[in-house]
Amino acid sequence: MRVAIVGGGIAGLAAAYELEKARGAGADVEYTLFESRDRLGGSLASENVNGIVLERGPDSFLSEKLAGAELCRDLGLGDQLVPSNDANRKTYIVVKNRLVPLPDGLMFLIPTKLVPTALSGLFSPATKIRMALELLHPPRPSEQDESVAALVERHFGKEAVDRLADPLLSGIYGGDATQLSARTVLPRLVEMETQYGSLTRGMLAAHKQMRARMAAARHASANGGPAPGAGSEMRSVPRSIFTSLKGGLQQLVDALESRLNPDWIRKSTAVTGLERDGDGWLLRAGDINQLYDAVILASPAWAAGKLLATADARLGDELGAIPYSSSITVNLVFDEAQLGRLPDGFGFLVPAVEGRAMLACTFVHRKFVGRTPTGKAVLRAFLGGAKNEALLDQSDEVLVATVRRELSEILGPRIAGPHIPAEATQVSRWRRAMAQYAVGHQERMERVNDYVAELPGLRLAGNAYDGIGIPDCIRTGRQAARGLVTEKQAVAGSL
Repeated sequence: MRVAIVGGGIAGLAAAYELEKARGAGADVEYTLFESRDRLGGSLASENVNGIVLERGPDSFLSEKLAGAELCRDLGLGDQLVPSNDANRKTYIVVKNRLVPLPDGLMFLIPTKLVPTALSGLFSPATKIRMALELLHPPRPSEQDESVAALVERHFGKEAVDRLADPLLSGIYGGDATQLSARTVLPRLVEMETQYGSLTRGMLAAHKQMRARMAAARHASANGGPAPGAGSEMRSVPRSIFTSLKGGLQQLVDALESRLNPDWIRKSTAVTGLERDGDGWLLRAGDINQLYDAVILASPAWAAGKLLATADARLGDELGAIPYSSSITVNLVFDEAQLGRLPDGFGFLVPAVEGRAMLACTFVHRKFVGRTPTGKAVLRAFLGGAKNEALLDQSDEVLVATVRRELSEILGPRIAGPHIPAEATQVSRWRRAMAQYAVGHQERMERVNDYVAELPGLRLAGNAYDGIGIPDCIRTGRQAARGLVTEKQAVAGSL
């Protein structure tokens, strides 16, 4: 079986690695990995600047999504995994140039502790009263999809959308809470509303169940075996919220590339055509016209849609309609002694209603211990998102100056004023890189899956379909490859 993999980001790399493993185990499979850029890894890109690890793209992955750490261990990188420094984790929201900490007891978007919420400066008295009364909401069946903003506003009011939901989701998706699908992005909250009515009561019930499972897991550990009701996932409770690699996520890219057959990798080679040819797929890329038995499209959905327009216009249109946002990261390196004292914690989020270019800022030297030398500070700003795409056309100098000005206004000139010299600056742009799960995404995916099923040998992988994080991309890439190998073996076994 000959497989073409289109897209050399983490999803495509994971798919190629899985095919390489199958080949090593005796499967009759060959693959070609096509990547339009001159490097693999997509937005996973790290640099070491004077002993400081700087990430141009994402800096970590969620620990609770196991596919990320599992692949790292599979590649021999287990001893390189580094947890986030959650003991010092504290996040602020910018409100009128003030940093207001998220109140204790906030479980993602849901306030679960009355006193900290009542004392928080994040919300007005009217919103706090509404949050208290939210406990009285009756169960509400979920009849159709709606935006995250509509769900949150119905329970806690518009201020909760502006100061909580929008900045939190913008930091994850680079998106707009008024456009993101509640069923896709916050399925647990939709289920809680159906069962409990009140999201606060639902979250408290879920937290109680989690504590019971953790107690069962501790019981199992103390007695050398599983306790009733203790699932395997609770016997390995993640120690941190985020996980990264000591040398940056580029380590993962490099490890994957080293495991692949270099003769089967085509960098700087854009695929320009793809169509059905008998039982296979005819692929065109530059002067290459090659027939493959199967294709894994691990490129962005908008690119995959263009390639599939000939094979199935319906599928091409559906993929092309998945919206994307762009992002910018600006890394600033300082001598910590020259900065004023930064607030405790990991950094802050900036609501769109504040009218700023920045979406968030991370104090990188605190988030992961050991990746920044003592005495150095790294401030990492995020810009762009669904509401400010025009920033991508500004020069590096303008973007750095914008970030420096806003940091000075938010943190204070004595802490991060423009007069404090930066030892290094780094600007990275990621155009149309973050898929947006808009209202109706699940219904769209049902149609997409139906259309794909009608095209033998086709698989999709990446962040546009079933999760936007690095582990999700890894999972979909590996599943796509395994599915093709399993299908091929089943066909061979029936002959």
